[in-house]
Amino acid sequence: MKLVTFNHHQQTRIGAVVADTVVDSLGQAQIPNDMISFLSAGGCASEAMQALIDNDQSTRLPLADVKLLAPVPRPGKYLAISLNYADHIAETGKERPEYPSFFSKHSSCIIGQGDAIHRPKVSDKLDYEGELAFVIGQRCRHVPVEQAAQVIAGFTIANDVSVRDWQIRSPTMVLGKSFDTCGPLGPWLVTPDEIGDPHNLTLKTWVDGELRQDSNTRHMLFNCYEMIAYLSQAMTLEPGDVISTGTPAGVGVKMTPRGYLKPGQTVRVAIENIGMLSNPVIVEPDGLL
Repeated sequence: MKLVTFNHHQQTRIGAVVADTVVDSLGQAQIPNDMISFLSAGGCASEAMQALIDNDQSTRLPLADVKLLAPVPRPGKYLAISLNYADHIAETGKERPEYPSFFSKHSSCIIGQGDAIHRPKVSDKLDYEGELAFVIGQRCRHVPVEQAAQVIAGFTIANDVSVRDWQIRSPTMVLGKSFDTCGPLGPWLVTPDEIGDPHNLTLKTWVDGELRQDSNTRHMLFNCYEMIAYLSQAMTLEPGDVISTGTPAGVGVKMTPRGYLKPGQTVRVAIENIGMLSNPVIVEPDGLL
């Protein structure tokens, strides 16, 4: 299944993409209206969604008529690993990490398919990082590597947009990773049965028509299951938590001249068996005050 959170006629709910339509869950008592509740409901909600997909009489909306939101608009946790591709480590000049190193992106940074990335008023050093992300499907702790696949609800595309000068001001990197709109996710959440091997997926990032990143998830140093095992030793992982798996070489900060994002450009990240996440870049609008 390709699960989506979407808005239609000012109502937000979840559904499933089939071809160029969205199977609408409106009015289905067994299908909660938000993704975290849907994942928390477990098999009964998934079975109800599949039955809706299989029902020829189900309500289907043209995909073009709905507004796709991030699959999980406000996860409880958004954790991202740094330095997880050998070629990216090489371009940064840093040493290969002995252990996985994670930072947090605050959930207020998350946007969805087609939403605009804001170049901040306080910096012009705005960068992209195309990444595979996965979403936790059940509450878990101390998960062995060999059982970690069981707690993954699905996979999506992440763009770990980074404000580089703010990123280096703190060893935690949180501020530089959590500016508003610096967390594009989407366009949907693909269940594991449609992904195949998550550690053998092509990943590409374009800025306008220029291919900037071209890699494969097989080059990750720490794979998805190892990340779950490591993180769950420290904390309980919960339905809807997002974990982003790192970026390969080709980021703008390491280009000559620097390839920072500029207003008017569009960033596209494509991952095999998932699709494409596309976001334009604009000047940050005036604030709320």
